[in-house]
Parts: sequence; C-alpha cells; structure tokens
Amino acid sequence: MYSDPEVLPLVTPVELAVATCGERVEGTMTMLKSAVLFAQHPIKVHIFADESLHRSLSDLLEKWPDTFRRRMNASLYPITFPGGQDKEWRHLFKLCASERLFLPSLLKDTDSLIYVDTDVLFLEPVEKLWSKFAQFGPLHLAGLAPEHEDPKAGWYARFARHPFYGRAGLNSGVMLMNLSRLRAASYKTDMSPLRLHWDEVLWPLFRKYRFNITWGDQDLINIIFHFNPEFLYEFDCAWNYRPDHCMYGSACPAAEDKGVSVLHGNRGVLYDAKNPAFRAIYQALRDFPWGGDVVQDLLDPLDQALSSAENTQCGRLSAQFTQGLRRTIVGYRAGWFGRRDVFGDVSKV
Repeated sequence: MYSDPEVLPLVTPVELAVATCGERVEGTMTMLKSAVLFAQHPIKVHIFADESLHRSLSDLLEKWPDTFRRRMNASLYPITFPGGQDKEWRHLFKLCASERLFLPSLLKDTDSLIYVDTDVLFLEPVEKLWSKFAQFGPLHLAGLAPEHEDPKAGWYARFARHPFYGRAGLNSGVMLMNLSRLRAASYKTDMSPLRLHWDEVLWPLFRKYRFNITWGDQDLINIIFHFNPEFLYEFDCAWNYRPDHCMYGSACPAAEDKGVSVLHGNRGVLYDAKNPAFRAIYQALRDFPWGGDVVQDLLDPLDQALSSAENTQCGRLSAQFTQGLRRTIVGYRAGWFGRRDVFGDVSKV
C-alpha cells in the first residue's frame, strides 16, 4: 500500500472523541462520516452522548455499509460530570461541550485522542492531523489552533476579561489531547503557589472566573494555557478553519497556501443560511451516497453549490474550501490509501 507522503507512519491507532447532546445527532453523524470517508486506517471513536440519544446513534451507525462500518470502532458513553456539579458543567456554554474537560479522567486507559466539536468536518484524512502528535515536544500535552490570526481583530485581545493564551487566544473546537500527559502534569495557576493536577484545577478556575468567561470551557482552557504556555503545541488555522477566517476577507494564510483541511462551522453556520459556503460543504458530505462516485456525487454538487455562494465573502474563497478535498481525492487515484475500490472514477479531478 502506498501512503500519503504528508502522513507519518502511525505509531498508535487514530482515536477520535466527540460529545453530543440535544439536536446535534445529524451533525455528529456527518462529522463521523467525513472522518471515516477518507481515513487510511480504522478509527477508534469515543462518542459521549445523552443516553436518550444512544439508540438513534447506534441505529444510524448500523445503517452504514459494512465497507465503511468496519473502518470505525465506536463506543458510546453517557454524559457525566464529576463532583456533583452536573448542572453547572452541562450548561457552561453549549450543551455538554464541557465534557471535553473531563476526558483525561473519563478515558483513563486512553493515551491520546483528537477531540472535535460536532460541527467539524474533515476534508483530508484524519491521519494527517493525528501525525501532529509526532511533532509534540517533550512538554507538549495538547495541541490547538489560535482563535484568530490577527490579535487586533480577534475576540480575546479586544474583549476577554480573563487571562488567555498568547496574543489571540485559542479555539478548542479541534483539540489534540495527550491524555497521559494531561493526567500526569502539574499546572501553575493564579489561585495557589502550589501546582495542581488537571482534575484539581478545573472547578477552582470555574469558581474564580465564572462571571468573567463568555465561551465556557474554551475560556477555561485558555486560562490554563495562559499560565502554562510551555505545555501547548500550536497548529495552524487550516486545521480549524472557521467563518472568522473568511467572512471579512481571507484571514488564514495556511489555507491560502494549502487549502482547508478541517472545517469548523461554529456559530451554527453549517445548519442555517448565514454562510452558504460552509453549509454547502456540510450538505455535500451529508448527502454523499456511501460508495458513490466521489466526483459526480460529491465534488460536482459541491462546486455547483459553492458557485451559488460566490457573492459572499467566504464563497469568493471557494478554491480554498475544496483544495484539500481535491488533494485527498487525487491521493486515492494515486493509490496512496489503498482504497481505490471504495470510490468511483476520480480521473476527472
């Protein structure tokens, strides 16, 4: 089997985690579909969800064709929060999004994983993002992208009423987590001269800053890495591309260079008409028929939908949106992934 030259050999299997509550089942399934569709290897997925959603999630996964279902080993877990503070953590920001804060204690036998929000879409093989673990230094225990490339235009530098990482803060929608290191490390804070472990830091930080934080668990993550910047590996915006990167013009140099690798449709833009370019990509992946022709049934409808969005700021940058996806499809044609039988003719790409 050939392999994508940008992907380092896997040392451990890719593991992915997501937390879903409320009405995000369709979004969660589309995210998982995008991850599995182009994956080079089977993925182990940890799905944290309200127990009322377990049956529907299981039934939907069972409907996937065997060819693709075998590429994902999914485990379902209930949403749980420690210490009797279930209500506070569940409603901290988006419903149950703060579950990511507790993955080190909830998945004690897991070494590393990629956590993503339900509104994330993979446009390149998930292994490419996983390969960034190999770029961690000896102190790095998590990887995140900046909230904004320009601090003058970013939210944190202008409005935050709490400490945050670096000059522009961090966005937590896509997060590389070395759980072993997160569990083992001791963290500096502004609450005690003593260093505290991860599970000792969260509730005191929440209590101190609860009236100053706007973005919930993301703000707590920013506070932690403000005081412990040496623990943070920073990756570029192409791996967490959001509406802020295009709604006022092109604001992600990495995507200008190589295209979007991971799309993050925060602020609900995947599901409404506010940003037709983001919605077009979501709908194209959601509606792509398993085993369909990747050009005729995915790229062609997507190109047509994006052409209808050319009068919007993000729509004008549609070439960035599809560049990574086209590169992935060319990889199948070259036999990089050893899965040419899964798709139809890609010679037109």
